[in-house]
Amino acid sequence: METLTIPEQDIINAVCIYIAEKKQVKPQEVEVELMYDDDYGFSAEVYVADRKQVLITQNLIEALRGWLDQQLHMNPYSGIQLVLDDEQGIIAQIKGS
Repeated sequence: METLTIPEQDIINAVCIYIAEKKQVKPQEVEVELMYDDDYGFSAEVYVADRKQVLITQNLIEALRGWLDQQLHMNPYSGIQLVLDDEQGIIAQIKGS
């Protein structure tokens, strides 16, 4: 089984598209900061028109599923795991079938 690594910038892009669709704005109008906390895990602060929203891990996974489907034409329900990498930052590993 092959594993695909999604870099941090692509995760940010996926979140921008996800929020843009929900808020009916352009992806360029969305700012995203990915975060990791030992107690709470992965999250993101999202800003649209000076309004802040916090996304939890499940929201990030949902955004990645949409991105996998729309951008890479991959099975969006492949196993997605967020990983904190010392060198690459926050990445996603997708288990291919």
